[in-house]
Amino acid sequence: MANKAMVTTPAKSITLKEFLALPETKPASEYIDGKIIQKPMPKGKHSTIQGELIIALNSALKPQKIARAFPELRCTFGGRSTVPDVTVFTWERIPRDDNGEIADSFQAAPDWTIEILSPNQSQTRGTRNILHCLDHGTELGWLIDPQEQSVLVYFRAQQPAFFEDANDILPVPDFAKAFQLTLGELFGWLLE
Repeated sequence: MANKAMVTTPAKSITLKEFLALPETKPASEYIDGKIIQKPMPKGKHSTIQGELIIALNSALKPQKIARAFPELRCTFGGRSTVPDVTVFTWERIPRDDNGEIADSFQAAPDWTIEILSPNQSQTRGTRNILHCLDHGTELGWLIDPQEQSVLVYFRAQQPAFFEDANDILPVPDFAKAFQLTLGELFGWLLE
């Protein structure tokens, strides 16, 4: 039996519907511009910041039914399906099923999106996902860089702002004024 030569062909573009029918991957895959892109596996700093941030946001916003933060939630809108590290939806925008429970499928842009860079992860991909969200109604986006201990904040229809001083109070969306966090507190979680 003769060996057959391996033939590689460029990955064909698939539709969003075809992508959503595929099984979930770990780490999650995203659908961007007809391509499937797998997110990098979170590392220690990424995971720590994500976990602590979810707890802090939900402690400040959930009891008053202002908003709720979700980790690694698939959001499908505007022809893309992405999985931001943290999404925040205002209470009235959280999709519900017929039983009044939180729905499995979120077909809308979050009100606030947060990406946390892992080592060797492209800042460009995180920025593109944030800009896509802003183009579809998201109020604010954070790009957290644990290596540089900085946060780039993206506003809708406004120039981004860069925060690198430990005393800087990070901007939050209008609905989240009950939540306040300094850059020092954010990266202080890495010392706990």
